[in-house]
Amino acid sequence: MTLPDGRMIYVDCRGHGSPTVVLESGIHDSSDVWSLTETRPPVPASPATLPGIARAARVCTYDRPGTIRYTTPPTLTDRSSPVAMPRSLPALVTELDQTLTAAGEKGPYLLVGHSFGGMIIRLYAQTHPERTAGLVFVDAFGPEIRDGLGADWPPYGRLVNRPGVPVERDPGFETIDLDGAMTAVAKGPRLPPVPMAVISKTAPFEVAPGTSHTLMKAVEAAWPRLQDSLVALGPNTPHVLATGSDHYVQLHDPDLVTATVDLALNRARQGPTAGSETTPAPGPPAR
Repeated sequence: MTLPDGRMIYVDCRGHGSPTVVLESGIHDSSDVWSLTETRPPVPASPATLPGIARAARVCTYDRPGTIRYTTPPTLTDRSSPVAMPRSLPALVTELDQTLTAAGEKGPYLLVGHSFGGMIIRLYAQTHPERTAGLVFVDAFGPEIRDGLGADWPPYGRLVNRPGVPVERDPGFETIDLDGAMTAVAKGPRLPPVPMAVISKTAPFEVAPGTSHTLMKAVEAAWPRLQDSLVALGPNTPHVLATGSDHYVQLHDPDLVTATVDLALNRARQGPTAGSETTPAPGPPAR
């Protein structure tokens, strides 16, 4: 697809139905993470999240510039035109809206955000409430993490932007103004009253060798409180625990993500239902 500024953007849309589900990847990740699986025994092999959702709904995802293709070896995507880094969160929201318009996808959308993708869909909903049918946060990031970490936030913010992967040496590698993103969400308009759901990991983050254990201990302690803050964004918000999964729930338990999206779709089509609950997902015990 071609955006108004002439840049090319890779979009993958499948299936039929309304509202369209939009899958937003986390920082550095291309759309590949929605089409792959890494299910672990005794969980049987399942369809990846993107084709799983496409069986019963219209679903789209895309490559943000500078994100990682999960090839062998991993490379930066060449399917979307490069841009200058770092990027701002408002610019990412504008890019998402222009991408969906260029693809001919009419709103409102059910927005699904993994990790930092949760920040993108959150500000999108704040900016475009009339185009938002619902929100699903998949072990998502939020501005509350900055206060939750306190003095540990600056080194963690640096780790988020530079996680220690070889492709980060490429000048086109996606980096984001994280403090500006936090401020944009915190000072943005209220979220619209749409159905929401939150999926949270139960296993520790996987990080590059040499990452500070003290820092990650602080992050692991703050992460459940962050997830609770996402649940508190709206009434009757299901909180689903991805038992045995680390941060990449869509890879380790695609069925769980698909089922939660289906739940949010039904609520978006029929209106919110009563009752908020915390539901452990079936699967192996947490590591």
